[in-house]
Amino acid sequence: MSLTQDLKARADQSVAKYSESTHRIMNNGIQTLRDEGLVSKALKTGDQIPEITLPNAANKKMSVQELLLDKKIVLSFYRGGWCPYCNLELKALQDALPEIEKHGATLVAISPETPDNSLTTSEKNGLRFEVLSDLDNKIAKAFNLVFTLPEDLIEVYQGFKIDLEASNGNTAQQLPISATYIIDQNGTIIYDFIKEDYKERADPEEIISFLKTK
Repeated sequence: MSLTQDLKARADQSVAKYSESTHRIMNNGIQTLRDEGLVSKALKTGDQIPEITLPNAANKKMSVQELLLDKKIVLSFYRGGWCPYCNLELKALQDALPEIEKHGATLVAISPETPDNSLTTSEKNGLRFEVLSDLDNKIAKAFNLVFTLPEDLIEVYQGFKIDLEASNGNTAQQLPISATYIIDQNGTIIYDFIKEDYKERADPEEIISFLKTK
């Protein structure tokens, strides 16, 4: 199955698993982001990316601009290893990695998790691409992707045993919306997929199809 199909299957399972009130709170959170027009404010195709230097899962500083000297970059912002939709996306990207590299791009993922938690996520999913830690969402904020969770959604997450303070190493209760970019070697965004709904992600098949045309 494609990533899109896997995500839908996971969402369908969630509908059956959780209460109506829980889904109402989660759906209200998504609708609030739509009402606020967060996607319309995010960096998109044609924009230049900011300088990005972040620690990887081994806590080694990595520069996206240096990576761009060699190839285009597929840049994926995800919420964290605690998110089942993120794990589906990361696994699908790993499966697609040979094709992504074959068509002239380097794959990089970014989340607000601490390097230790990024390492856990990387190891859990068998990732062989760079997973960078955007502490305090500084880079995601530069892309205008960040939102603060409402109190009722924080309570729902806590009920799921999701501890964002432990995951991200701060008390901000902030996350990036899901976003995937393809960055040309001059630092210009040439593809974007940005969604308020965390259940929607760029399908690797679409990413590879785009790379084939460039």
